[in-house]
Amino acid sequence: MDVSYEATKRELTTDQGTLRYHEAGDADAPPLILLHGSGPGVTGWRNYRGNLGHFAQTHHCYVIEFPGFGVSDAVEGHPVLTAGGSVIRFMDALAIDKAPMIGNSMGGVVGVNLAIKKPDRVEKLVTIGGVGPNVFSPSPSEGLRLLQEFTDAPEKDKLVRWLNSMVFDRSLVTEELIEERWEAAINPDAQKTAQMMYGSAAFEMQQQFMAASDTPPYWASMHKVACPTLLTWGRDDRVSPPDMAMVPMRLIPDAELHIFPKCGHWVMIEAKEAFEAKEAFEATVTSFLSR
Repeated sequence: MDVSYEATKRELTTDQGTLRYHEAGDADAPPLILLHGSGPGVTGWRNYRGNLGHFAQTHHCYVIEFPGFGVSDAVEGHPVLTAGGSVIRFMDALAIDKAPMIGNSMGGVVGVNLAIKKPDRVEKLVTIGGVGPNVFSPSPSEGLRLLQEFTDAPEKDKLVRWLNSMVFDRSLVTEELIEERWEAAINPDAQKTAQMMYGSAAFEMQQQFMAASDTPPYWASMHKVACPTLLTWGRDDRVSPPDMAMVPMRLIPDAELHIFPKCGHWVMIEAKEAFEAKEAFEATVTSFLSR
């Protein structure tokens, strides 16, 4: 099976512009939708290129590129909300009634929101960090502070500091990765999205809105997530520390939690092959999906 970038890339024209995605796996296999996270230079391909070959052995996989991150066409609105809408447009266009979803960080929040608001579309949910509120750890976390510093004034050394906060093993932050992320991070659409999500001004506005609003945060409705949910976390996550997992673990009725040691925010990358096969991220998720 060829799971290279060129062999898997696809385009879908919608009434809100072009959605780009990667597709791999047997056409008759059950669908699996992979939702990427946020941050400088992020794309769905970069999040999941190392996992696509594995999951395509058992599922027909779709890695969606969210609007506003420099790959799919940008749309108006907050990136987390437009991401959820893009998933539904995508599923409708490809006649996917219901599917399990894997969401990394922001993608996990998107998946949780879909499971709350569109429960008939989410069969199972796997989240990778990022879901829920900080309980004991500072908010914003160290990783988010570094992301905010980069967003306010993009410089390559700030990007490196942020990338180092994403992982337990800093050898993963190679020169190739730095250059790849830097080139993508200076894309105008990606910069606009980053400012909306992580800029200092946007953060202050969000804090003021939350203080004045009667609308509860998304995580307060996680008791409405009806599908089986697997929460995965890196024990050494400095972006979304593992104490955040306490709330979704308690509120989501059918949730289980798997914490990987010696692992940061990118669980799907760091825990992919770092342990015995039966304990690796891919094996853990495959077991959950096959039940």
